[in-house]
Amino acid sequence: MTSFTSSTLVIPETHRVPLHIAIVMDGNGRWAKQRLLPRFAGHRKGVEAVRRTVQACVEAGVKHLTLFAFSSENWRRPADEVSLLMRMFIRVLQKDVKRLKAENIRLRVIGDISAFNPELQQLIHTAERETADNTLMSLNIAANYGGRWDILQATRQMLLNRPELGTHPDQIKEEDLTPYLSLFGAPEPDLFIRTGGEQRISNFLLWQLAYTELYFTERYWPDFGRELLAQAIESYNQRERRFGRTSEQLKK
Repeated sequence: MTSFTSSTLVIPETHRVPLHIAIVMDGNGRWAKQRLLPRFAGHRKGVEAVRRTVQACVEAGVKHLTLFAFSSENWRRPADEVSLLMRMFIRVLQKDVKRLKAENIRLRVIGDISAFNPELQQLIHTAERETADNTLMSLNIAANYGGRWDILQATRQMLLNRPELGTHPDQIKEEDLTPYLSLFGAPEPDLFIRTGGEQRISNFLLWQLAYTELYFTERYWPDFGRELLAQAIESYNQRERRFGRTSEQLKK
């Protein structure tokens, strides 16, 4: 697995097409409500938007796409909606893994999947195994994921594997923790997109978004696709990515 350098330690290369895009897919329920439809109709349309966006990212040359599908806080939603989302996750895995494999897309699920039922856990393991050698793009699905959970579980694993660091905390460096984070092996996101009009990151990739460009759109997730992705990338290309430097330094 490739390892990428932290943007707080080394200035990363930048490209016109983001190497890694992370998306909070917000607004399924409000999209449905606007159309006097039940919330599940919005979630179903949201799955279609995922498929469109994956294809659009492949066509654009994006190498890593991370989608926030279900946060650790989403368990607070009504039980029937959570149950529906779990069933949809199972159906999508059953239906789409063969397509991902054929299209050379690697699937990873990041988050605490131990909370899911055994059938879903097995489908996740099978999907990851069957697509592990794919190289065109890596599709990361954050499910039962939280940024604080990620940092905590990484810290615990680091100390379990390297107990000497617990007695010498002054020796702990970024490089010690990074291998235990859920997205290890992927570059930090260049571009973060959130649909649905909200302007917050909602406990998503707290460590990894340190120098990510943020883009917010009023459009709901079921409307997302090639055109809106292109708009987000165009906005990204207008940004000056300084990584702590001045504008004058970039011109040299």
